[in-house]
Amino acid sequence: MGACFSDMNGAKQAVGAQQASTSNNNDNDAVDFFYTAQGFQPLFTQVELSLSASNLLDLDIASKSDPMVVVYAKKGDGKLEELGRTEVIMNCLNPEWIEKINIAFHFEIVQPLVFHVYDIDTTYHHVPTKTLKLNDQEFLGEASCTLSEIVTKPSRSLTLKLLIKSQNISQRNQGAITIHAEETVAARSAVEIIFRCSHLDNKDRFSKSDPFLRISRVVETGGSVPICKTEVIDNNLNPKWKPFCLSVQQFGSKDNPLVIECFDFNSSGNHVLIGKMQKSVADLKKLYHEKKGANFVMPSKHHGQEKVLKGQLFVDQYCEKEQFSFIDYISSGFELNIMVAVDFTASNGNPQQPDSLHYISGSGQLNSYQKAIMEVGEVIQFYDSDKRFLAWGFGGKIPGGTVSHCFNLNGNPASSEVVGVEGIMEAYASALHTVRLSGPTLFGPVINKAAQMAADSLSLYNSTKYYVLLIITDGVVTDLQESINALVNASDLPLSILIVGVGSADFTSMEVLDADNGRRLQSSTGRVATRDIVQFVPMVEVHSGQISVVQALLEELPN
Repeated sequence: MGACFSDMNGAKQAVGAQQASTSNNNDNDAVDFFYTAQGFQPLFTQVELSLSASNLLDLDIASKSDPMVVVYAKKGDGKLEELGRTEVIMNCLNPEWIEKINIAFHFEIVQPLVFHVYDIDTTYHHVPTKTLKLNDQEFLGEASCTLSEIVTKPSRSLTLKLLIKSQNISQRNQGAITIHAEETVAARSAVEIIFRCSHLDNKDRFSKSDPFLRISRVVETGGSVPICKTEVIDNNLNPKWKPFCLSVQQFGSKDNPLVIECFDFNSSGNHVLIGKMQKSVADLKKLYHEKKGANFVMPSKHHGQEKVLKGQLFVDQYCEKEQFSFIDYISSGFELNIMVAVDFTASNGNPQQPDSLHYISGSGQLNSYQKAIMEVGEVIQFYDSDKRFLAWGFGGKIPGGTVSHCFNLNGNPASSEVVGVEGIMEAYASALHTVRLSGPTLFGPVINKAAQMAADSLSLYNSTKYYVLLIITDGVVTDLQESINALVNASDLPLSILIVGVGSADFTSMEVLDADNGRRLQSSTGRVATRDIVQFVPMVEVHSGQISVVQALLEELPN
């Protein structure tokens, strides 16, 4: 049996309704653009999967399950590649998830999908669901199908029974999962909205209602698909919610009907409907300009009759905006500048020995660092217009006997610049003959060097340059707090840092630097990072097929 833990704060947070300053587009055009430019023709359609479930197993003792879905693509060798996760819905056995899964539907190939449903037993408030450890959760069941099975249905919906293969409990009903597919709309338009309500009906006996809004899009095949919900406002019959953005991809078109429901939040998961209405984005725009409210209605048990309520919905802000993509910036003159730093510390092993990560064999077989430089370099150099990189080493004893934590990889004291991936490879091979591995492993000097260049560019290049520092390391870092301090100080500069881990060492410290757990880094002086600027990729997962190096490296860069 599962624990009775439910994360109340997590359940009250907004879902799908992005903050006004952020984009809601889950597609990564940096990845698409890379593949297209390499000659891969886009013979596919982007589709969006909406998920719901019914009659899930209740594994919690004093409450209901808190379900989340993880969606996988099943590869030819049987391995599963994660495509995405829904949000967690608290205390619910019949959930309708808001977070969508975007996937490219290739007409000419079979695309097996696997859906795993979990009961979440750990905290998820302000924590990205992708960081939740699945081994800590209760497994509720799985289902599988091909993508074509979904999109070829007249309703574009497919319902599958959930199974638990590892246990002999097939006689029990594990529930079912329904997948609905819709082709995504490629558009940049979005609307920024602030909703307010007045005179809501009170559904609580000893206090006031705790209202939140849920917005759903009416689909062509009938029914509706939830696209967002606001945060919960406690104890308030006249609530005003935080501003959020809805993209055209979410609402379809300005004339597409939207179902807007107001609920009173209950910790049991049985939220009470306060009222509902059907409005399009065009209707919301009209409400804003006319400064009028729209009355909620309560559906009657008698078909066709609705009770008009006193409670009203107001649009306090309506602003149409254009969301620019990563490629828009690149094509309009925005430049990416790539910098590379290679780990020359002794923890990599003696370069003369075959078990060293720096060992170069006479047969021409690439070592771990050369593989990483080639594979990662081919991806990131694509976005550097002049292909001129700054290449450094750190943690090595350079000619003269001094240990340097940021030296020019090419051995030229006047310039660290090399041309292309081939230039990095040549400088690296040459440095192995002149630089002795030493230590300790300090990231701070290299990060500070990159940050200084990014800071100088703000005044020199009119803010049209963005810097990407690639650090290739075996993962054993000794100046963790100093590295955190450097990252926090650089977090408001035009700089991103990609850390690639080679070998099989403990990469725990790298996971700390890549603040994907939702908690921003904090320096020793108490300053909190403005944003997460680090992406960590372990090459062992790339080579095992668990993740794509292109997807992993470009996952956070566009944002």
